[in-house]
Amino acid sequence: MAQIRHALNTKRTDDFAAWYQEVISAAGMAEESGVRGCMVIKPWGYGIWERMQRLLDDRIKATGHENCYFPIFIPLSNFEREAEHVEGFAKEMAVVTHHRLIADGKGGLIPDPEAKLEEPLVVRPTSETIIGDAMARWVQSWRDLPLKLNQWANVVRWEMRTRMFLRTSEFLWQEGHTAHADEAEAKEHTLRMLEVYRAFAEEDLSLPVVTGEKPENERFPGAVETWSIEAMMQDGKALQAGTSHYLGTNFARASGIKYQDRDGGESLCHTTSWGVSTRMVGGVIMAHGDDDGLRLPPRIAPQQVVILPMLRDKPEDDALVAYCETLRAALAGMSVLGEPLRVQLDTRPGKAAQKRWDAVRKGVPVIIEVGGRDMDSGIVSLLRRDQLWDEETGKPSFQTPSRDDAAQAIPNILAEMQQGIFDEAFERREANITRGISSFEEVEAFFAASRYPGWVEVQWSKPTGEALEKVVERLKEHKLTIRNVPMDAVPIDGPCIFTGADAVERVLLAKAY
Repeated sequence: MAQIRHALNTKRTDDFAAWYQEVISAAGMAEESGVRGCMVIKPWGYGIWERMQRLLDDRIKATGHENCYFPIFIPLSNFEREAEHVEGFAKEMAVVTHHRLIADGKGGLIPDPEAKLEEPLVVRPTSETIIGDAMARWVQSWRDLPLKLNQWANVVRWEMRTRMFLRTSEFLWQEGHTAHADEAEAKEHTLRMLEVYRAFAEEDLSLPVVTGEKPENERFPGAVETWSIEAMMQDGKALQAGTSHYLGTNFARASGIKYQDRDGGESLCHTTSWGVSTRMVGGVIMAHGDDDGLRLPPRIAPQQVVILPMLRDKPEDDALVAYCETLRAALAGMSVLGEPLRVQLDTRPGKAAQKRWDAVRKGVPVIIEVGGRDMDSGIVSLLRRDQLWDEETGKPSFQTPSRDDAAQAIPNILAEMQQGIFDEAFERREANITRGISSFEEVEAFFAASRYPGWVEVQWSKPTGEALEKVVERLKEHKLTIRNVPMDAVPIDGPCIFTGADAVERVLLAKAY
């Protein structure tokens, strides 16, 4: 087996955190902005997010939701109405107190003391309170229910430790909010949206996830139930990729979201909220990337195929571009995975090999190079991003089909790649979930024995109050958290590893982002 010279300087196994940062830089996805914890999302990175938006927005609208937009500034008094909610976000809130600047006489600017706001405004960390105000105005009777809203927006949570896409002070997301007549309907909708997230993650992002309910200590502030999808990254850590919350009547009571029922009485609405964010872009990087850069599932690739003619700044270049344009037009007229195939003909100046490796690092699923000899022979040189190397030779694993055969084969290649990337991640996850551990001492030994240990599934008795606090503190000592209670876990058959009491369910333990 020949030695392979990869496109990145850092290997995943050497330094996963540094590798992650290099992937983002090498793929031209994002860069630091100059504001702590905030990033500039560059066109390729934003193109991936746009694809995610498009696919998820279609799924959300298919469940009857309408998009809307609410202000980024929220009066502080809105949060004060829901004490548990504001306590959960208080340490992360950015607050606006003045509306004008004046010169300080030293060449700088300061807030004008005369322009202090009557009430501070919180820069949106989430929108339950301000949307609750609107729901209180919009819902009058049972005929107005259910009310189903969705918002694509930015939010600000002033994080202490940041990492691009995964945890930033400002990030992009969607947040859905609904109001229902009763508990049963609201709970059903909470789980329906959880299933939307699962399908989106697995079918569009090729990201296998575990769906389940969060324990009491991990609930969204003010929620009655919180459910999540959890994904395993290649370093064995968990990523909470999306959450769906049943809020009961807590926010309805605080905001006055009431309706007149069919009998003429007045009842509080039951509300839900749910969201995913740009951290899913980080999840795609860490679940699918390799030592050559990003690998994108075709559904979310801004360009699924890039064609690179090997131009030499000579008269014959025109014929070569025309040859490639015929292929581009044929592909652009095809459909793959239910959408028109996205293909780019790259005729920018520059060496084809350099542009090839740029495309590799960006994770373009299929890269096609065409030189003069290829054109004369009626072929193309095709490189699959998921089968990049010939391990025997250590060189890129080019295929050389005819131009027409390549055009016919590419839709199937992309569909196969979408499923193959999922299967690879699924098999890795299943191989790295350890079951059968019966004591916390075994848990300690397990996570101490490996740099990238994966997850552990254990049985527990669902302690609450002080007993739960003791469990959480014990886990914190090892930087572990309870991820969720898997919905598809096998029945319990023994005692809780924390309390020794009869177990009632299984939970996943992991280190997490």
